[in-house]
Amino acid sequence: MKVAIAGYGNLGRGVEAAVSAAPDMELSAIFTRRAPDSLKPATDCPVLPYSSIADHAAELDVVVLCGGSATDLPTQTPELASLVNVVDSFDTHAKIPEHFAAVDAAAQAAGTIGIISCGWDPGLFSLARVYAGAALPSGADYTFWGRGVSQGHSDAIRRIRGVVDARQYTVPVPQAMERVRAGEQPELSTRDKHTRECFVVAEEGADLAAIEEAIVTMPNYFADYDTTVTFISQEELNREHAGLPHGGSVIRSGALGLEGEFDTTIEFSLKLESNPYFTGSVLTAAARAAVRLFEDGQTGARTMLDIPPALLSPLSAEELRAHLL
Repeated sequence: MKVAIAGYGNLGRGVEAAVSAAPDMELSAIFTRRAPDSLKPATDCPVLPYSSIADHAAELDVVVLCGGSATDLPTQTPELASLVNVVDSFDTHAKIPEHFAAVDAAAQAAGTIGIISCGWDPGLFSLARVYAGAALPSGADYTFWGRGVSQGHSDAIRRIRGVVDARQYTVPVPQAMERVRAGEQPELSTRDKHTRECFVVAEEGADLAAIEEAIVTMPNYFADYDTTVTFISQEELNREHAGLPHGGSVIRSGALGLEGEFDTTIEFSLKLESNPYFTGSVLTAAARAAVRLFEDGQTGARTMLDIPPALLSPLSAEELRAHLL
């Protein structure tokens, strides 16, 4: 499968590593909006201008988009879906339905496949919620993220005027997790479950109060959480916040039996030393599925909820049945 990457930041490098390790894929190109000569890929892969994707679309099986959800993917994914099969990691949960509709319209018209919102949440955590709810219909779902750096939220902060760099940590509230694991099934608001910690490098002379206000009131990102904003130097950010760890848990608590006599808890959790490299690996698996769906004659938008698990794996159906079933 001939795979291309659009955007070569942390996530793009994660996809590069995952594609390089895949036995059924080769990395054909990296497309960038920066000067191609300024990029130094970890692999021997041509770097081309983003504006030239249309010229190369016929040579590619799928393009993995590695831009941000705030401003890049809402326009890029539908645009590229009109040219070639695409996969993205759009993670603004509240806007997934409208993003899906835009990509579906473009992909249906072009006869391509567009798989959106691939990663671990949305993505693997979405699957965990569906599987747990199907197996334990009488219960309640709880999702806790972190403690870890959110790439999408950090990117959203960096788009604010006066911000040079930023890291945002999502932090679960320990007391809330303890109550859920104990089977209490508490009613928890968004604010009850997580806090958000923002470390921001501002331009010299920037209006710090305005930046903080823009962060804590940002809809879909920070407005519904207790959010702290700490302004630090670039040196401190580089020294103390260089890593991109993340993780979290999906927990469903409920009961089974005619009288609800059997308490049951299902938990799926992740602990990631590198959020972008893991997300890149999930995107690469989804890219494999996109090509297979396209080869099967299917078109339009999909999410990971719509993909048969076998299409994500490089193993054959026979190998999956023999070793993983």
